[in-house]
Amino acid sequence: MIVGYARVSSSSQSLEVQHEQLQVAGCDKVFAEKRSGRTTEGRDALVDAIDFVREGDVLAVTRLDRLARSVVDLHRLIERLTAKGCGFRVLQQSGVDTTTSTGKLTLSILGAVAEFEADIRRDRQRDGIERAKANGVYRGRRSTIDTARIETLMVAGMAPAAIARDMGIGRASVYRHMSKAGAA
Repeated sequence: MIVGYARVSSSSQSLEVQHEQLQVAGCDKVFAEKRSGRTTEGRDALVDAIDFVREGDVLAVTRLDRLARSVVDLHRLIERLTAKGCGFRVLQQSGVDTTTSTGKLTLSILGAVAEFEADIRRDRQRDGIERAKANGVYRGRRSTIDTARIETLMVAGMAPAAIARDMGIGRASVYRHMSKAGAA
């Protein structure tokens, strides 16, 4: 049996293209999720897919980065599949097929390249942020907490813990706002 796994990083992205490619490849069942691929933690559909496959099955993905972004995670997942007697195949990178020795070699090389690309992307992003900070352009993420409401509740005499509960935020956020307001 060929079992598919599809993943996109955010809820605004569509799994439709991956579903279609996996169906064309002959997948009898497809597990899908919208989660970041930086780690395998919290990826329930991936866990379900690996638990579901049986000896002789093949787990298929459209691209290698849909399964793992680090060589360590990739090798752990492949080891789990191998221990179960299952193969692994990447549809858009046809040389990656762990049922062949050449495919195993190709998988290791592509996994290392994918991790290298992720590191470079992270370095470029960090450099861009540092440059923007130096130019006074970058100020970080916009606040998602309604500071005016905190002020109103404080003036009304509400305790910080009660404000945090009422607004569904952490107490530390309320205290942080109080210390900023006191410094201003």
